[in-house]
Amino acid sequence: MTVRTRILVLLSALLVLAGAATASVLHASARAEQRNRPRPGGPRITSGPVTLTGPGRMVFRNMAWGPHRDELVSVPASDPAGPRTASHLKCLRFHAAAGTGVCLRAVHGPVSDTYRAVILDASLRERARYDVPGIPSRARVSPSGHYAAWTAFVGGDSYAGTSFSTRTAILDVRTGRLTPSLESYRVVKDGRTHRAADVNFWGVTFAADDRTFYATLATGGRTHLVRGDLRARTVTTLHENVECPSLSPDGTRVVHKKRVDGLPKDAPWRLYVLDLRTMRETPLAEPRSVDDQAVWKDARTVVYALPGDYGADLYEVPADGSGRPRRISTAAVSPAYPR
Repeated sequence: MTVRTRILVLLSALLVLAGAATASVLHASARAEQRNRPRPGGPRITSGPVTLTGPGRMVFRNMAWGPHRDELVSVPASDPAGPRTASHLKCLRFHAAAGTGVCLRAVHGPVSDTYRAVILDASLRERARYDVPGIPSRARVSPSGHYAAWTAFVGGDSYAGTSFSTRTAILDVRTGRLTPSLESYRVVKDGRTHRAADVNFWGVTFAADDRTFYATLATGGRTHLVRGDLRARTVTTLHENVECPSLSPDGTRVVHKKRVDGLPKDAPWRLYVLDLRTMRETPLAEPRSVDDQAVWKDARTVVYALPGDYGADLYEVPADGSGRPRRISTAAVSPAYPR
């Protein structure tokens, strides 16, 4: 083969590779455009003002494909499946109360993503921002709006297994004082100070007194409901096999997910309500495994997410164990009722 022939063969090969690369890029672009195009039958979404004040509203992360995917949207609480007003603010996890919101979001970089907790005012304007050391998992704001908490995976990415590690932070929104990890609190277990290298916390929920909170503590292969004291900086174990608690509006019960023997390892949970006065548990009428931190719609009803066609759908079920679950909204997650 002559030098000229070799050059021609090489040029031909380069042209083929360039054509294949161009086709691949165009194909990927077309697929991305198709994914972002609203699907027929999906929720109607329009841009508009979204606020964290005013009665009768529900705010959540929109998961419907289209230009508003992952944005916070608002709907009437009485019509959660109705038309959505989109805010243009994107969050992975979200919660709000009393005009304060916390948005856990991704910051896309040239090599990898990082994550950030953004504190919002009632008009969704940024008040402060804090680095999050891993993949966002849970977020909560206290009923008064004075405290916010968030949990991230810093090792592993699922609560279903045992090889994961979490970091849970609590922020005083008024002063800006941040506790980067609840692991700095003193743990009181069975009446004694407990120290162990395997301690993990997640799923904070706040009481109305701006002092008390509840959360999940994992240690020694077991999970516990703990009651925390923001002033004393302590947590005390109360009950075993409680994950992702959410305190009722009257502060007397927590809805939580509980591991049930005999279920698949990747779907081991059922929803229960625990009476904090009697420690009596009531199983709820949702038969599927729920990997979510439910919220209270009111004193009688809890709302939670389950996998759906667009990623997740929202369901509600009575908190007394009666009735049956009802889907209230599609393509939605991280609901909040900013009372």
